Amino acid sequence: MKRIVILVVLVLLAGVAGIVVRSANRPNGTVAELRGLVSHNATGDVRDEIRQTYQLSPGATVELSNLNGSIKIETSQTNTAEVLIERTADSQDSLSRRKVMVDADNSGLRIRGQRGDAGFLSRIFGSRPSEKVTLKLPRQISLIVKGVNGAIMVGELDGPVDVRGINGRVQIAQATGRADFKGINGNIVVGLRDLMTDGVSLNGINGNIELQLAQSVNADLDAKGMNGRVVSDMPGVVVEKDKRGSFSAHIGTGGSAIAVHGINGNVRLTSAQVLTTAVETLDKSSAAKGN
Repeated sequence: MKRIVILVVLVLLAGVAGIVVRSANRPNGTVAELRGLVSHNATGDVRDEIRQTYQLSPGATVELSNLNGSIKIETSQTNTAEVLIERTADSQDSLSRRKVMVDADNSGLRIRGQRGDAGFLSRIFGSRPSEKVTLKLPRQISLIVKGVNGAIMVGELDGPVDVRGINGRVQIAQATGRADFKGINGNIVVGLRDLMTDGVSLNGINGNIELQLAQSVNADLDAKGMNGRVVSDMPGVVVEKDKRGSFSAHIGTGGSAIAVHGINGNVRLTSAQVLTTAVETLDKSSAAKGN
């Protein structure tokens, strides 16, 4: 066993030495990267912006993925999508470690982060730039958000949402048709209206969940694998708990499914009359904290 460990260490050392030797004659190689990693704090903060405007057809799909920062989406009755992406880093070298790609046509808008042109050591040991995304979008869209390290705040949508792989709080003022949430490390507040038969799925959530339901919602809630409880603030909606620790509730005349699985937190059902848009909630919270 000891020989195997020694052999692995020698191979790793040889690999690192080979990288340095191959890069010694390249001004932008590993040696330059090492100098940059040591001295990057001396350059101060750097920023850049992406500003674009697009026209979207009703029902278009907006997809955001692999972003390192918060997302704020305001919605209105328009066909225009306004995009503002503010990127910040502690040096120009750090900023180049990631790119944000934006492309669009009438049927959709796609914003995604991806690896930049930085070298091997910079990608592993260098600091990551952050992205703050602010969008003004039509209400009649389908929204997909995945792989985001930051909070997400969305206004009212006349369409479905699919949110997964998020490290931060998720607030959506209104979704219509279907809502899927998976792998969220943060609290969720979502308003729901006119659900489809397989209306809502919440799976693998580490945080509390508040479902703000319109009077038109008819659904059956089934919650399993909960480290928490389900409570209702809605008139006439009673939450039942069985011996296995599962929860159920009959909302309105029933029908659409609200499936809740693997939750580390509580689920609260409230009426849409107390709904406040996610963007307004965010602004009030930021003002109270002095941000």
